[in-house]
Amino acid sequence: MSVSQIHDFPAVDHAFADIETPTAALFNDLLADACRSDVPMRQALPVARLKQLIACCAWNDAALALLALKLPQWQLRRLVYDDGEWHSSLSRHRDMPEWLDDTIEAHHANMALAILAAIVEAASHGQPRRLTSVPAPRTADAGSFEPMLSDNFA
Repeated sequence: MSVSQIHDFPAVDHAFADIETPTAALFNDLLADACRSDVPMRQALPVARLKQLIACCAWNDAALALLALKLPQWQLRRLVYDDGEWHSSLSRHRDMPEWLDDTIEAHHANMALAILAAIVEAASHGQPRRLTSVPAPRTADAGSFEPMLSDNFA
C-alpha cells in the first residue's frame, strides 16, 4: 500500500513507523499525489523546487515544500524533539489558541518523516468544517421551486 493512499490516522502511524529514513521514492509518491489536484501551470515552479530538494536529499526542506504545495491552508505550528522523537503539529490557523484550532499531530524519530506523517493525516481530513453560529442554508434542486405571488392585497 502506498503512503498517499492511507486515509486513517492509525494506518498513517503504522506506515511511517516501518520507515526509518526518507527516500526519493516516498517523496515522489507524495508529490505525484499532490500534483493531481491543482492547476499544473500554477505548480510548475514549486514542483521544480521540490524536485531539486529531493535530488539533493534535503529531506526536511522537501517536507516543508511539500506541505506548502499540497496543503497551502495548513501551516507547521510546532516541531519539537522530545525523548528521541520529533513531534510535528500542523494547524490551519497558527495564531489561534491551540485548544480552539483543529490541529494534526504526528511523531517519528526522523524529522522529515514526522512532518510527512502529519501532511498525510491532514490531507485525509479533507475540506475544513464551517464553524458558524448560523446554519448554512439548504440547497435544493432547481426543479423543486415554483414561483408564487407574494404581494399582500389586503
